Amino acid sequence: MTDWPQIRRVGLSGILVTFAEAMTEPANRAALALRAAIEDADWPEVTETSTSLVSTFLQVNLAVTPAEEMTERLRDLLTSRDWYKADLPPGRTLWHIPTVYGTDLAPQLEEAAEVAGVDPDEAIRQISGARVRVLTIGFAPGQPYLGELSETWNIPRQQALSKSVPAGALIIAIRQLVLFTNASPTGWRHIGQTVFRTFRPESEEAFALSPGDELCFPAIEPAELEKIRSKDQSGDGGASREVLA
Repeated sequence: MTDWPQIRRVGLSGILVTFAEAMTEPANRAALALRAAIEDADWPEVTETSTSLVSTFLQVNLAVTPAEEMTERLRDLLTSRDWYKADLPPGRTLWHIPTVYGTDLAPQLEEAAEVAGVDPDEAIRQISGARVRVLTIGFAPGQPYLGELSETWNIPRQQALSKSVPAGALIIAIRQLVLFTNASPTGWRHIGQTVFRTFRPESEEAFALSPGDELCFPAIEPAELEKIRSKDQSGDGGASREVLA
């Protein structure tokens, strides 16, 4: 008998369903699929849902709705299928976001490649050819954690903080990429630069990305990025996109 998934109360604000102790692709898949199923079920007691790397949160007023009632309903739902092998929710978006790797725009590519044990050209080939999923949104509005990359990129964070990386920076560590919303200090290595805006408060949909979306970061030259920057009005940063079935 497995210890997962686990159902826990979060004070009086809701219930958390956790599928693993640490990040794995099946656990993230399960969290996304469960959230979609709960949204489709439209349970009246659930006022909001969200996901983290391996968990699904249901916002429920437990001062009004008994936690035991919600827990029993969740247990029934969890036993209805293998969530670790569930289909990802439909209607997700695949983005191709033009990215400059290295140069003075993303100065830690060579350092990250050295830590990973590959040369910079191979690092660019691997990362620009990868297709990664939005695992969760966090730290800053609309900011995605993306993964997982191959085991080659299971590299640690830096020992010290970089004082600041710009908005649109592509950052790498522990088999994940992060696309930064705002200029910010970070302990992750800055390997790529885009002009994609993840947070667009002026738009009806303020977050450009959602958990489950997929992204690729094809390589371009700095001059092309500057051309995109000068013309971009949408915040897409020259990206193309398609709806995933």
